[in-house]
Amino acid sequence: MFSKRSLPFLVVVLAGALFIGFQSLGTKGHNPPTKYEKILHNVGEMLDQVHYSPKAINDSFSREVFKKYLVAIDPDKNFFLQSDIKQLKMYETKLDDEILGGAVQFVPAVAEIFKKRVAEADSITKVLLSKPFDFKANEEVVLDADKLDFPKDDAERKDMWRKRLKYMVLERYVDMQDTQEKNKATDKAATVKTNEQLESDARDRVQKIMNKTFDRYKFKFSVDDQFNTYVNTITTTMDPHTSFFPPVDKRYFDEQMSGRFFGIGASLREEDGGIKVMTLVTGSPAWKSGQVAVGDIIAKVAQGNGEAVDLTGYAVEDAVKLIRGDKGTEVKLTLKKTDGSMKVISLIRDEIVQDETFARSTIVDNGKSKVGYIYLPEFYADFDNPKGARCSADVAKELIKLKEQNVDGVVLDLRNNGGGSLFDVVQMVGLFIEDGPVVQVKDRDGKPSILRDRDKNILYDGPLAVMVNEFSASASEIFAAAIQDYHRGVIIGSTSTYGKGTVQRNIGLDKETGMFSSNSELGTIKLTLQKFYRINGGSTQLKGVSSDVILPDVFEYSKLREKDDPDALPWDEIQKADYNTWKPGFDMNVVYNNSNGRVNSNPAFNEIKTDTKWLADQNDKVYSLNIDKFKEEKKNISSTVKKLEALNKLPKELDVVTLPQDVNRYANDKDRQDRFKQWQKSLKNDIYLNEAVNVVNDMVVQRNLAKAK
Repeated sequence: MFSKRSLPFLVVVLAGALFIGFQSLGTKGHNPPTKYEKILHNVGEMLDQVHYSPKAINDSFSREVFKKYLVAIDPDKNFFLQSDIKQLKMYETKLDDEILGGAVQFVPAVAEIFKKRVAEADSITKVLLSKPFDFKANEEVVLDADKLDFPKDDAERKDMWRKRLKYMVLERYVDMQDTQEKNKATDKAATVKTNEQLESDARDRVQKIMNKTFDRYKFKFSVDDQFNTYVNTITTTMDPHTSFFPPVDKRYFDEQMSGRFFGIGASLREEDGGIKVMTLVTGSPAWKSGQVAVGDIIAKVAQGNGEAVDLTGYAVEDAVKLIRGDKGTEVKLTLKKTDGSMKVISLIRDEIVQDETFARSTIVDNGKSKVGYIYLPEFYADFDNPKGARCSADVAKELIKLKEQNVDGVVLDLRNNGGGSLFDVVQMVGLFIEDGPVVQVKDRDGKPSILRDRDKNILYDGPLAVMVNEFSASASEIFAAAIQDYHRGVIIGSTSTYGKGTVQRNIGLDKETGMFSSNSELGTIKLTLQKFYRINGGSTQLKGVSSDVILPDVFEYSKLREKDDPDALPWDEIQKADYNTWKPGFDMNVVYNNSNGRVNSNPAFNEIKTDTKWLADQNDKVYSLNIDKFKEEKKNISSTVKKLEALNKLPKELDVVTLPQDVNRYANDKDRQDRFKQWQKSLKNDIYLNEAVNVVNDMVVQRNLAKAK
């Protein structure tokens, strides 16, 4: 396997270089600088001196940040007026000066105007939603902000809000009409409302949505949040994957990577403007207390004896960040019970393991062969716990379980896997090859380093298919690229993966400590330091990994990949590494041709290709606010979507079999057991998994024919 000595060595050398470079950086701001200035100046210095491919922080960079930040604060362009933008123009070419050492003035100036405009918009929406809309008028609304400019005056702003709100009400009004018609057909005693009543109900629903939206702006979107957005605008202008984490966000990121956190053990959902408890984890602090029940609303959160934070306007993710914390610490929750009473309870945080993010497997028996299926949602690793979860070790365990069941081949599903641990992807490739290079990594100054699997042992040497899609990124792409370059297996899925071929490292911003801890009181910058290259020399950046067998899917025409971001780093290539390809013992082109033939002759895949292109075109158009035209458009879109949903399901279910080792896996936790069964059930109708299984079956057949010769 990959040498355990080489990766730490790279990290030590890198950290040393960063330490020497960063200590020499100065601060030209006020004496003493504010917290905002410390953060911004340290971020600016890191970007300039350490980033893999830094843009010059000059007036041109300032203009780009200026434009992007205003849109980040007002993404629908319905708060600010053009006069506000003109007033703020004085900062357009001064942001580079702020970044490189000046006083932070832009964010407070924007925040002052924004607060005023939010209050005005709140009043505007209440007035507009207080009376019925005319849905007979022939007018249209443009909802794509890229095609809009900020309103030139108050009258244009009101009209923009009117059309947007009218569209929101129209959507709900038509849905209510449809629902009522269905109810009348099945229940003769169903309550029937007039169109006027339905329209009024629709406006009430939209008003609740807007109340929640403005509550979020008033209570949650503080100047601190706006500053954090500003810093992130700066970092992502350098490249899409360089970002800033305030301390609480960094902890949340680490928890997602490790698969464990310290909390109370309750899943939450935002509902009717509140944060509602949906489920409790058996054995967790919330469950043990007997004081938390499904349906409770968490109104406030306090850290021990600290001041309680009102969760009005909070999104679930932000509420979760407050509820989680260090193991053994106290959190106090103010609960609104289902009977309307309020109750304050105290809980001590404990470890909660999110094992549903871990690798798991099952068997698909198609009558011709028995295929093992491994699902890996992310390349997770608990860096703070040597005995914690690691995806490479877990995948190895699943492979052993499948081998014990004498599977004929394996499908590894990396769809929607956004990546993670570099060390683990190298280890994982080593499970399928004898030894050799896995990926090349290059920083901005040095020669490429080759990360290798040095263990000649192969855990699994049978037929292999790797499933990918547009959201398979980073580590997923490294794995798929290595398997493809070695000719070790078949990559099957969308035309290409996401295209993230860059390496980031978390660096704390407290430079006074002289330590490069990934956590700090000022926050952490996730900085792009290196670039990935395949062993064939090409980068995975921008282009991603092209599938050997292409399966049409619903996101093919959506602009979601790295190449669709104007700030993405370019593709390039370096020298090819020295490696020997896998010898499968048969002609892999036969497998490709068989699969392509099935896909091209499959009516479902052909229909998916046609319909998704049509749906993508609908997203680029303006929307009618005339109810008759709206209904016609809605009918066409709905029928297409329903058809796609049906096409994505197999006419005959796959035979998905639970491994004997997993039969009693969640015997003591019914909720987890039900979710595991639901996961298996979802696989039975997966048209994409079906083709992956067919590909593996073809490989089994070709291998057996070759052996017979």
